[in-house]
Amino acid sequence: MIRENQKILNRLQVVLDLLILTAAMVVAYYIRFANYTGGHLELPYYLKTLYLLVPLYFLLYSFFGIYEPKRRKNHMKEISGIFKANVSGLIILMSTLFFIKEVDFSRQVFFYFIVLNCSLTIGERLLVRGILYRIRSKGYNKKFLLIIGAGSLGRKAIRKIRENKSMGYEIIGLIDDQVARGKRIEGIEVIGEISQLEEVLDRHTVDEIIIALPLKEYDKLRIVIRKCEKCGVRTLIIPDYTRYIPAKPAYDELDGLPLINIRHVPLDNLFWALTKRVFDIIASAIGLLICSPLFLIIALAIKIESPGPVIFKQIRVGMNRKNFTMYKFRSMRIQTEEESSTQWTTENDPRKTRVGCFIRKTSIDELPQLFNVLKGDMSLVGPRPERPYFVERFKEKIPKYMIKHQVRPGITGWAQVNGWRGDTSIRKRIEYDLYYIENWTFSLDIKILIMTIFKGFINRNAY
Repeated sequence: MIRENQKILNRLQVVLDLLILTAAMVVAYYIRFANYTGGHLELPYYLKTLYLLVPLYFLLYSFFGIYEPKRRKNHMKEISGIFKANVSGLIILMSTLFFIKEVDFSRQVFFYFIVLNCSLTIGERLLVRGILYRIRSKGYNKKFLLIIGAGSLGRKAIRKIRENKSMGYEIIGLIDDQVARGKRIEGIEVIGEISQLEEVLDRHTVDEIIIALPLKEYDKLRIVIRKCEKCGVRTLIIPDYTRYIPAKPAYDELDGLPLINIRHVPLDNLFWALTKRVFDIIASAIGLLICSPLFLIIALAIKIESPGPVIFKQIRVGMNRKNFTMYKFRSMRIQTEEESSTQWTTENDPRKTRVGCFIRKTSIDELPQLFNVLKGDMSLVGPRPERPYFVERFKEKIPKYMIKHQVRPGITGWAQVNGWRGDTSIRKRIEYDLYYIENWTFSLDIKILIMTIFKGFINRNAY
């Protein structure tokens, strides 16, 4: 019955999405042309674009997981998927119109359409979630759950389910070999042992089973899974080994042999890595062009104040632990190689010049790294690269420090825009760097760049 309900809900959502797409186009048209007296295409021409947009949006919604069951899905992920699908749809639509040379369509109408469609779809999804929550809170559309394992994993699963009542799960009981039948764990009764699993499934209505066995009982997994599949019950496993894994694991295979990658790095995906690299090349080239007058002014100021080269070059450790030469505007007097590679800059460092103080405080000294981005040594966004001397020191003292080298280093980063730069905690910096590496999205890069513009250039910790 629950699966039939899910099918009905999915079909209803498709119909609602179709209505929203049509309504968004009509409203967008009238917002643009309601009081417009000049010549323009009539509404039927815009409605014809729905022949492209409707299948395109259903494909994009499927690709971004919008039609997946919502019971275990976080609503923020669904909202993020809707936003990504609409942005992708706008890009594809505009590109198509450009290539087929359709210049009579108003781009403003399509912009309004995307904003309206995105807003209405998010509103509709939140409304559906609210309705489902109320239905489930009254005892309808529930899924009956059996948990195998009354240890720490089982108790954690019970607490999570209670904290998320909107998922609509009702736990009918626990199965465990180590706890006596009839005992209550977190308020849930132990109703049998693993050997009695088939009898329990015959006596109770069970929609899903969660296996939460500890590692020491993994020899029973084969028996448990065989019994579950014999009874045709959907089965989920909470792996106990994840407590030993330091991050969100990714699942892979070696010619059919399952592999667990203990750290998921989204930029290992070739498409996303290529997307980020293309953006870096275009943005850094534009940045160099825009900043070229400023480069000339800073170069003259540095040259007038103190003798020596305008550009300071320093070896840093980059992606895959490979050294590269990083460029900066020189902000200090000429130093020995040992001084520049082994000494931190302090607040009242006597080595700094007056121009150097200004360009360091405003982060202008970092702008030549746009050349590093263009070359491929760096990215616009990523963990900040460090000198080899300090890398060797930090990797012995700070766990996970070397993981930052799995992606290209950046001119700015998640740690920097959150205030962890200059003379601040290295451990906190690495914590933010790891979050960035494991949770990278293109939209996160854009967010960091915007935050850099508004709060990342001038920083009291930048000496």
